[in-house]
Order: sequence, then structure tokens, then C-alpha cells
Amino acid sequence: MIPLNPRVISVKASDNYTLHLTFSNGEKGVFDCKPYLHKGVFQELADERYFGMVKVWKGPDTIHWPNGQDFCPDTLYLASVKTTIPTPNLSSEQPHVR
Repeated sequence: MIPLNPRVISVKASDNYTLHLTFSNGEKGVFDCKPYLHKGVFQELADERYFGMVKVWKGPDTIHWPNGQDFCPDTLYLASVKTTIPTPNLSSEQPHVR
């Protein structure tokens, strides 16, 4: 099964409860976790030290914390503010010149 959206390949926790993400298509984005900090299992993320323990979870290609909190990879991609956009490989799309 092919994923609908690119998946997370790297993550770095930053100030103000944001995550700097790199996706499998080369895009980079920032995901704001603040709206989730007062909801259910995500309340533990309000501890800045714990928040910084985020890691990439290779199985589902998303992120997670030591006590099991995670985000859907589609949510991370769709809700992140993109900071870079990948450049397409144009070499195969150029017209043939004789």
C-alpha cells in the first residue's frame, strides 16, 4: 500500500512546543503541538524536557515519545507549515534536443 502523504524521516523538538520535521519527499515543515498539550495523553508533552525526547518511529514512519504518545503521519504532513518545498528532478522532463 502506498501512503497518501510523505512520511517523517527526521524530527527535532524546538522551543515553544514545535517540531521541525523532514518528510520523505524532501519537504521540511514545522508542526505546532501547543493545541494538543491539554488533551488526554498529550498532557505529558507540556513538560519541556519530556517533549524534547521525541524520536522518529520507523515502523509507521511517524514520531513518538517514550510513553507512547504519537501523531498520525498524515496529520503531521498536512498540518505542518512547510519551510521548504522539494525541487523536482527536471532532467527526465526536459524535451529531447536534436
